[in-house]
Amino acid sequence: MYVDLAKTLSDKNAATEFSEFQPFIAIRDGKVVGRVVAIINRKANEVWNVKAVRFGWVDFIDDLEVSQRLIDAVTAWGKERGMTEIQGPLGFTDMDPEGLLIEGFDQLGTMATAYHYPYYKKHFETMGFEKDTDWIEVRMDVPKEVPERLIKVSEMVMDRYGVGIRKFKKATQIRDTFGQDIFHVINEAFKPLFGYSELSKKQIEQYVALYLNFVDPKLVSTIVDKDGKLIGVGIVLASLAEALQKAKGKLFPFGWFHLLKALKWKHADHIEMMLIAVLPEWQRKGVNALFFYDLLPYFISGGYKWVETNVELENNTKVQSQWQFFNPKIHKRRRCFKKMI
Repeated sequence: MYVDLAKTLSDKNAATEFSEFQPFIAIRDGKVVGRVVAIINRKANEVWNVKAVRFGWVDFIDDLEVSQRLIDAVTAWGKERGMTEIQGPLGFTDMDPEGLLIEGFDQLGTMATAYHYPYYKKHFETMGFEKDTDWIEVRMDVPKEVPERLIKVSEMVMDRYGVGIRKFKKATQIRDTFGQDIFHVINEAFKPLFGYSELSKKQIEQYVALYLNFVDPKLVSTIVDKDGKLIGVGIVLASLAEALQKAKGKLFPFGWFHLLKALKWKHADHIEMMLIAVLPEWQRKGVNALFFYDLLPYFISGGYKWVETNVELENNTKVQSQWQFFNPKIHKRRRCFKKMI
């Protein structure tokens, strides 16, 4: 939505506490033909020991002069600030869209990602960029019933470790009980992942307000240890992709209706997995199975046909092992490019 993008690219974005940014647009004959945002995330650069300027929210017509001018602008801006490499597409943090679509052009996108035409990849390769890392997106069909093996694994994990699933009736109850804890779990779980920078207190407060006021509590799974401490969280929602397309970036005059309809009255036929995070010390213990043990009955009773993951690093075997129960298929791939400058 335009209003969300406007907030992201302003000092209202808590990430500007440790980042600076500069949007650029390419104009030819009075018409906008391209855009890009240059970003320096000082926190991420320090953690990963790089001097990188990121580029994000990049779009351009199929004209190499346009894409080159945009990247040249980002490069010059980064060099002025002492950067030695350029990488992207990336946002301020992992909560922003990341990666250039390079496979799955015929697939419906998700709320958390951006679409790119096939020619984008050719442009970046022509400009001398090389692969930094890839993310994949996985599609899984919803079974008619919860797999027996999943039930056995989940019950064994709960019995062995004393962990459990805590459910809530209202989104505000999740917010008030585990709002801060959810993002602390995310920080710990995502810390080793490519380019990640720890969410600040101010960022966490923003994300709690942004996400935890409208989620469907049935589709939020919180896993706690024997003392009631949050050790894992899974947040999914019915896809809003088609509703967002119909809204065309605006709430008014009718955008709000399409979104409300998708949230309240007639949901899409598939689920988007916004995030799943488990504290590192609880990973590889089968805790992840509990998310599906909890959520799958709601998928089945709600008439959902398939589930799509958020982006996950191609070499993140911990995450990919979660999908073993559901005949997963990789149907989209995204790439982060890099180049020395």
